[in-house]
Amino acid sequence: QVQLVESGGGLVQAGGSLRLSCAASGRTFSRNTMGWFRQAPGKAREFVAAITWGDGRSNYADSVKGRFTISRDNAKNTVYLQMNSLKPEDTAVYYCAAAMTILPVTSLAAYGSWGQGTQVTVSS
Repeated sequence: QVQLVESGGGLVQAGGSLRLSCAASGRTFSRNTMGWFRQAPGKAREFVAAITWGDGRSNYADSVKGRFTISRDNAKNTVYLQMNSLKPEDTAVYYCAAAMTILPVTSLAAYGSWGQGTQVTVSS
C-alpha cells in the first residue's frame, strides 16, 4: 500500500504557473509509475501525466503537452507537476496516483493508490 499526499494547489490567473507536489510513503518501489489526474466539476476524472520511478519515462495528455512537466525526486519519494501557461480549463481537483507497473500508463484503472486531491483554480 502506498500513501500519497498532494500539495501546491491554489488560485492563479490565466497564464500563470503552479507546481504540485505528491509525497509518497509506504511501499514505494522502483517498479511503480506515478500519475497525475484531474477532475473538473461535472466531468470524469482524466489523465494528465505519468512518470516511471525507475527510468523517468513520461507521458502526457495532449491537452497539457508543452505546458506541464512531470518529474520525480527518488531520494525524497516525491513527484512534481510543474504547470505553466495555465488556462481556465485547467481548473480542477488534481489527484496523484500510483500504479504497479514500469510503464507510464494513462488508464485510470491501472492506478490502485490515490491521494486526497488538491484544488487548482485558474481565473480568466
